[in-house]
Amino acid sequence: MTTEASPPATSTAPTTSTAPTARHVWSRSRGIALAVVLILAAALAIATVHSTERHGELDPRSADPYGSRAVAELLADRGVSTRVVTTLGAARAAAGPDTTLLVAVPDLLTHRQQDWLRRATAASGGRTVLVAAGSWSVGRLAPGVTAAPSTATGSTLDPGCTLPEARRAGSAETGGIRYTTSRLHADSCYPSQGLATLLRLPAVSGGDTVLLGAPDILYNKRLGKQGNASLALQLLGSRSHLVWYLPSLSDTSTGDTGERKSFLDLLPSGWLWGALQLFIAAVLAAFWRARRFGPLVPEKLPVAIRASETAEGRARLYRKANARDRAAAALRSATRTRLAALAGVPVAQAHTPEALVPALSAHVHGDGQSLHALLFGPPPGDDAALIALTDQLDALEREVRRS
Repeated sequence: MTTEASPPATSTAPTTSTAPTARHVWSRSRGIALAVVLILAAALAIATVHSTERHGELDPRSADPYGSRAVAELLADRGVSTRVVTTLGAARAAAGPDTTLLVAVPDLLTHRQQDWLRRATAASGGRTVLVAAGSWSVGRLAPGVTAAPSTATGSTLDPGCTLPEARRAGSAETGGIRYTTSRLHADSCYPSQGLATLLRLPAVSGGDTVLLGAPDILYNKRLGKQGNASLALQLLGSRSHLVWYLPSLSDTSTGDTGERKSFLDLLPSGWLWGALQLFIAAVLAAFWRARRFGPLVPEKLPVAIRASETAEGRARLYRKANARDRAAAALRSATRTRLAALAGVPVAQAHTPEALVPALSAHVHGDGQSLHALLFGPPPGDDAALIALTDQLDALEREVRRS
C-alpha cells in the first residue's frame, strides 16, 4: 500500500531538565544577597547614629548639638519668655499681638491643620516664624509664596535686603529651602542662586510671617558662628512671648479627620533617591550575573529513528483521536503531489481540481467525476471507508505510473 511520503529519519535525545536546582540558585545569588544584607546593615547603622546625634532637634529644652536651648536662654536674658507646645490647639490659643509663634516642622501638619493654623495667626497681629516650610505647607501657611528646591545649608550668605534685622545681623549661615513670592512689600533676604532663603511677609493686621529656609541658625552648635545668634534673637525676640510649636504626627487635639499625608510624603527625599539607586544597582547586578547564551552548536544525537516508525506513530495518533478527516486529507495531498509530477502538472497546481483532474483523465480509464470524488471528495465516515480510500489512491497511482 502506498501512503504519503515519509519524512526523513529523525533523531531524539534523552529528556534532560534545565531547571536550576536550589544549590545552583544559592551559588549564583549568594553574592547579591550578601551585598543587600550589608547595605541594609549599613543603612540601619547610619540611621541609628543620626538619630542619636539629632536627639531633641529644634527643641528649646535640649542642650544637644541640634537642640535650641542656647537661643531660648539668650532670649530669657532679654526678657522674652519661651513656652513649648506640642498640640495645634495650644498653638492657636497662644497666637496674639505680643507673641511670636515658631512652627518647627510645618510639613508635619496636614492640609486641614495648616488651614486652621493660618486662620488663627492671620489676624493675631503677632509674628509667625515657619522653619523650613516646604511645598507641602508653604502654599497654605503663606499664600502667594512658592518653595523652590533647597540648596546646601551652612554656607555664609549676605543679607541682600533692607530688612533691619538682617542688616544688623550681617552675614549668616543660612540656606536650605528657597522662596519666591508675588506679594508686594515682602523682604527677600539672604539670596542663594537668586532666590531668598529668608522671606518676611507683612500682614494687614500689623503682624508678619517669616519663612526661614533652614533651621541651622537655631541649633546650639551653630548659634555662635557668623551672625547666626544676632539674626535668631532678632527674629524670635521682637515680642515679649515666644511660643515654640513642635508639631507631632500623633496630635489629635483638633479632631482632624481631613486629608492625611501618605507614607511617601513622610519619607525624606534622600531615602527615595537611595531606593532608586539600589533598584538600578540590582538591575545591573542581574544583567551581570544572568546566564549568557552563546551561539547554537550542532550536536549529534545518540538515537536514530526509522522513517517507517515515525509514520506508524503518526497513524496511531490519528487513530487514537479518530481524526479520519486529517488522515484522509494527508493521504490525498501526498497522492496529488506525486500524481501531478507524473501527469506533467506544475506542483503549484497539484491541488487545483481544474488543472489536475483533466490531466489525469488522459492516463487512466474513468470519467473526471470519479477522479474528482477520489482526490477531492469528502472525508470517509469510518475506518473501513478510510482503508478503502487508501487502496483506491494506491491503485490510481499504479495505473498512472503504468501509463
